[in-house]
Amino acid sequence: MAVSQAEIATVLAITLPTLRKHYRAELDRGAALVEAELVRNLIRLAGGSDGVALRAIMFSLQCRFGWSPFAPRPNGPAAA
Repeated sequence: MAVSQAEIATVLAITLPTLRKHYRAELDRGAALVEAELVRNLIRLAGGSDGVALRAIMFSLQCRFGWSPFAPRPNGPAAA
């Protein structure tokens, strides 16, 4: 579970700018670990064969590749 930087600063009894200045590497590493775990779970979900898998795949396509079910295809509108 991710904890906000503001919450971390509060627990350490320091200001947010101080946290960011002195703990930048740790904050970046923590963010990378959270992202990796989310991606791992998304890939696991997308490997299924149900509606959850389809939504996970569509979410991945939208976030990573700018895909949209509403945008026209690159070579023009789809034939009806």
